[in-house]
Amino acid sequence: MPENSPDRAGGHPRPHDLTPPIRIPVGLVVLVGPPASGKTSFVRALVDGRQVEADAVVSSDEIRAELFGASAEPADSDAADAADARIFEERDLRIVVRLAAGRSVIAESTNVTPQARERLIGLARSFDAPVTVLRFAPDVADLLQQYAERGRTDLTAADVRAYAAVMSRDAGADRLRSEGAAAVHDVPGRGQSVTPGEAAARFTFALCRPPGR
Repeated sequence: MPENSPDRAGGHPRPHDLTPPIRIPVGLVVLVGPPASGKTSFVRALVDGRQVEADAVVSSDEIRAELFGASAEPADSDAADAADARIFEERDLRIVVRLAAGRSVIAESTNVTPQARERLIGLARSFDAPVTVLRFAPDVADLLQQYAERGRTDLTAADVRAYAAVMSRDAGADRLRSEGAAAVHDVPGRGQSVTPGEAAARFTFALCRPPGR
């Protein structure tokens, strides 16, 4: 058994299992990470563990599937741009509805570029909601392995590498704080021998503001 793996039979927790969970305040939670970095598995674990409600997660990929079908491919670049505009318009609307109601919302998309994050942070500022960034930055080898395992056909390995390069260049913790994030936390994954469920258990979420606030 690897040194850092849990002793399930003996019931001995790993050292990090004893660490109190990080509390995420009510507001906008922005996930930042390349495709195949573990964002979707993480939020599924949050929902499955009833740490957040399903409606609290706003996923651009899920909206794309709702609006255009899971396998729909735009005919040309103009159609693709129009589809993206519609997807992110709908995403922003869903985020605004929750922020206006004083509820937390998780924005699940890559968000590796400053431009993508600027749009989201602007929405949060409209409601004086704090922004918490959760970073998914696995080693490139782990990232490519996860990409290969998931069998995605909408992206190539070169695309995934390109996203990772942008992430490395433009989404460091200091950069994210300078853009307006109140807090930045790295989410562990395969490289740390942490499952999505174990990663999710490291966080606890305040879901709505108390009445009168």
